[in-house]
Amino acid sequence: MTHFSCAAILFDLDGVLVDSTRSVARQWRQWAIDIGIDPEAVLAVAHGVRSIEVIRRMAPHLDAEKETLALEKREAADLDGVVVMPGAAELLQSIPTGRWCVVTSGTRHLALSRLQLGNLPIPEVLVTADEVNNGKPHPEPYLKGAQLLGVDPKQCLVIEDAPAGIRSAHAGGMKAIAITSTFSAEELHEAEIVIKALSQLHVSAEPDGRLKLRVEV
Repeated sequence: MTHFSCAAILFDLDGVLVDSTRSVARQWRQWAIDIGIDPEAVLAVAHGVRSIEVIRRMAPHLDAEKETLALEKREAADLDGVVVMPGAAELLQSIPTGRWCVVTSGTRHLALSRLQLGNLPIPEVLVTADEVNNGKPHPEPYLKGAQLLGVDPKQCLVIEDAPAGIRSAHAGGMKAIAITSTFSAEELHEAEIVIKALSQLHVSAEPDGRLKLRVEV
């Protein structure tokens, strides 16, 4: 059993609260085929990173903003296999309002569609790709989440599924727990601890107002 004490918990979305891996892979693969590049090369860099940054890297000759808009509209409409991660709803319900947020590499439109599809609560703070200048692994997304929650970044705990997100959290001075929904435990070794399921996490509020996170390992 491992314990963490924090002031707030910041969640990634895809691969953490919602399992959308198959939808994301389908749409990135089709995009790569459509423009004539290697789909596997695209998928190798796409997880946990803003779409606009993937497109700029893999297809710098294209209008990245236009491509991102079209791609994420298709992702939002592709619901086949998109489901809530087991234990996500229960975990969110156990955290006091205003003490958690979602920080995602997807756009606000895509994030809201994912949350609504899963009947998950819309957080008071939702940081999306179209609201930051630098995406993960840059610390800006998680630092903005902490700022909007009014919490010291060093007192935040991040739940992630991708190496880019773990590095973003660490760059912002936060600790990270990783879940093996998208990457292997070996690939997530930079996290403080790696879990297989959200059901391993249990949150309670301490008398001093802090959150205590108990991790079953």
